Amino acid sequence: MEFKEAIKIALQSLWVNKLRSVLTLIGVVIGVSSVIAVITLSNGVNRYVATKVYGYGADVFTLSKRPPVIFSYQEYLKYQKRKKLDMADYEAIRDRCRSCESVGALLNTEGQVVYGNHSSNNTSIRGWSWNMPAISNLNIVQGRSFVPSDQRYGARVCIVGYDIVHNLMPGVNPLGKEIRVDGVPYTIIGVGEKQGTTLGQSQDNYIDVPITAYQHTYGSSDSITIYVKAGGVSAKLERASDEAIVILRSLRHDRVGEPNSFTLSTNETFVGLWKSISSTFLFVVIGVASISLVVGGIVIMNIMLVSVSERTREIGVRKALGARRRDLLLQFVIESGTMSLVGGFFGILVGAGAAKLVTAIFGFPSEIALWSVLLAVFVSGGIGVFFGVYPAHKAASLDPIVALRSEL
Repeated sequence: MEFKEAIKIALQSLWVNKLRSVLTLIGVVIGVSSVIAVITLSNGVNRYVATKVYGYGADVFTLSKRPPVIFSYQEYLKYQKRKKLDMADYEAIRDRCRSCESVGALLNTEGQVVYGNHSSNNTSIRGWSWNMPAISNLNIVQGRSFVPSDQRYGARVCIVGYDIVHNLMPGVNPLGKEIRVDGVPYTIIGVGEKQGTTLGQSQDNYIDVPITAYQHTYGSSDSITIYVKAGGVSAKLERASDEAIVILRSLRHDRVGEPNSFTLSTNETFVGLWKSISSTFLFVVIGVASISLVVGGIVIMNIMLVSVSERTREIGVRKALGARRRDLLLQFVIESGTMSLVGGFFGILVGAGAAKLVTAIFGFPSEIALWSVLLAVFVSGGIGVFFGVYPAHKAASLDPIVALRSEL
């Protein structure tokens, strides 16, 4: 009953002094909502990245001239000096790697696509080996995928994304239609499955062409990225990657004991790298948001001290009627904790709502994690208890005779 009564008194105090309650809890609300919003958005991006990366399959790894992310200019210069990977490297792994189930190659740039009077800028132009749609799990919803002869003869055919069909040729059957990619005519043979928008950027604004046709237009000076499907994880993936490394090292004349002159990346490499970057950002933002929580706790402590001063006579009456020191300590600590929990509750609602609003407006992925909600409840309650100890101690230390003499 004492516990319930303390909570009831705290809620009544919040309700009676509405403006003071809002000003008191605003720090906690801002702090908790900031943490919830950042964690929700971070979880959404992490899940999106993992889904997209693992969309290639857990048994796929890549071989490239440089890592996917470079952290310094010195690293850039180091990797820039490496010899590029070319079609000969791709063909050697394709023909000689017995543990590799499928080997593909990729080149990409951005360009303009024109159909009739409509055009699309900043479209991703991807030069693919004929089997890359299967390796990347691209579902063809209309038409067909590439075949080996398309790559062998550099056929001017292409697979297009949903945006190309929707924006450039609305109401028109795209199959068999001719479009111009940076001035070069290509015939549409397939349409990829719609993937939607993420981080404010469409995933469907692309043109896939045979890699040989791509090189005929854009040249062969760029380094290719080789995709290898091992056909299984763990032992199969390790065996295939080891065999591919041996083949590439021999082709590139890498000396014994020297590091590889190329980069091998797995799905775990991409996901782990992204999580390390996002977690660092997350900790920084949480650290900044925690300042608001501390400020909110200080405000709660100040208001509780005011409450002790206002209720001095009430405290004296309670002590005169037999209330023990620990009863008063418990009462004021519970009141302070309840106030902070209310602020935490509204902070959770505001933070989650803000994250979902960002998702609705900008397409930024978000995912509410149960652990983040529980953490917010625990932290907000802990802030209230921590900063409520001193006011509670002051209330419990009042002399009952002096308290009873206090004016209302």
